[in-house]
Amino acid sequence: MAETLILVDENDNVIGFGDKEKCHDSPGTLHRAIAVFVFNGDGKILIQQRSRFKRLWPLIWDNTASSHPYPNENYQSSSERRLVEELGFKCPLRYVFKFTYHAPYKDIGAEREMCAVLAGQHDGKVIANPKEVADWKYVDPKDLKADMERHPEKYTPWFIIAYNRLWKEHPDVLGLDA
Repeated sequence: MAETLILVDENDNVIGFGDKEKCHDSPGTLHRAIAVFVFNGDGKILIQQRSRFKRLWPLIWDNTASSHPYPNENYQSSSERRLVEELGFKCPLRYVFKFTYHAPYKDIGAEREMCAVLAGQHDGKVIANPKEVADWKYVDPKDLKADMERHPEKYTPWFIIAYNRLWKEHPDVLGLDA
């Protein structure tokens, strides 16, 4: 079944709807997306390795959950849905910021997204969906920052952009001293 995405302009105004696969064909069509960051009580961030079944960036490390709002969803409800679908849990989430980016992936396709970043905390069980997630782990925010700088190829482009902005503009979300 084809997934329908919300197409937007640079100001996040809805301008229509599009097929997910076509939106990700090069050079990409600007659409809404979400990037969720979940931390445990020790301040570690839950990251996941994308499934080998993903068309774009398979087996690359990503933030806790990423996806797209459907036409009947907002950023919040789509984020809550994807946490359950990808990792089997719910937790309260708060909106942090939005950004746009464009990232081509080899000769296969591209991302062109208006991406909302949401953050939350969860200390319970994680039940990863193998169709969505190849692996997952909790990592220290400072260790993650250092590894991203040394090995950016291991991480999705939107994860790097969002994480660097959290680091610079929202260190409180990462549990760092402001």
